[in-house]
Amino acid sequence: MGFRCGIVGLPNVGKSTLFNALTETAAAQAANYPFCTIEPNVGRVAVPDPRLQRIAEIAKSAQVIDTQIEFVDIAGLVRGASKGEGLGNQFLANIREVDAIIHVLRCFEGGDVTHVEGRVDPIADAETVEIELMLADLDSLERRVPNLVKKAQQGDKEAKIEASVLGQALDLLRASRPARLVQPRDAEEARALQRAQLLTAKPVLYVCNVDEHEAASGNAHSARVVDKARAEGAVAVVISAAIEAEIATLPAGERDAFLADLGLEETGLNRMIHAGYQLLGLITFFTAGPKESRAWTVRRGAKAPEAAGAIHSDFERGFIRAETIAYDDYLSCGGEAGARDAGKMRSEGKDYVVQDGDVLLFRFNV
Repeated sequence: MGFRCGIVGLPNVGKSTLFNALTETAAAQAANYPFCTIEPNVGRVAVPDPRLQRIAEIAKSAQVIDTQIEFVDIAGLVRGASKGEGLGNQFLANIREVDAIIHVLRCFEGGDVTHVEGRVDPIADAETVEIELMLADLDSLERRVPNLVKKAQQGDKEAKIEASVLGQALDLLRASRPARLVQPRDAEEARALQRAQLLTAKPVLYVCNVDEHEAASGNAHSARVVDKARAEGAVAVVISAAIEAEIATLPAGERDAFLADLGLEETGLNRMIHAGYQLLGLITFFTAGPKESRAWTVRRGAKAPEAAGAIHSDFERGFIRAETIAYDDYLSCGGEAGARDAGKMRSEGKDYVVQDGDVLLFRFNV
């Protein structure tokens, strides 16, 4: 199951530097395909999770495989993208294909890099991109909603659901507000909104790209972005793309000391990966054994058969039950056998909602 985060931003804000640092970091991670290039601008990156290594040590696994999240480096946007200016059509099409938007904003002054609009104002930059996305959504919905309303009046049940939720989105866009502020009344409306693939309905993570000496504390520009994100119910992370690019080239044994010298506890990329993971409402479950211990990704609220399907469609189709051990119980009991002996291994059925950190063994028959 692939979860994709699209990295967007105006030209010359550090977007590609950040993506290149991601790919260098991933390429440097040990073995078992934490990164692979799908296209020149798409990469899969391991989601760091110290729980997996502890599980692998207990299970005496020969191999350890992280779960992954996909990052897409999307072409820089310019004003008029919604009308096809620059690479506008390509830009908008690429955003439709991702699950969340990582919006890189320039929060550093000076340097040799000239801002495309001749000034450093991350809030204005954010609004430039968002306006283009809103204009594209507005154009789409102004053509679609009237037709849906007509069908709804003729008794079409599905059109009635779509007309309701997309009508809400259209009202928001006309008021210069993004479609992610729509509040679906039920699961059917939520699915209809998702099917519409509105650009401004996608969750947003703001990445504040600051100078190297401001990576630990941020600056006045990044503080404004944090305030903006908080007001929108979004998330913001402060990163120095230049530092991340340098860290990516260091041997693993030297990275902690380098970070400590900068007053940082972990890389900005790790924080960005985790924030993107959380932004998408994802959780991790584990499988463990002597052959391998592995982390898997599902959406929060997924039931056991869906989690089984993340491993293989046959597991979901022939699902019988999930032998389940909570992560803390797996550790305290010393693994599967100890958990079973202590009565901490549970047999869960099709309605079980998988919890973050569950260690699962699926029983199935096809």
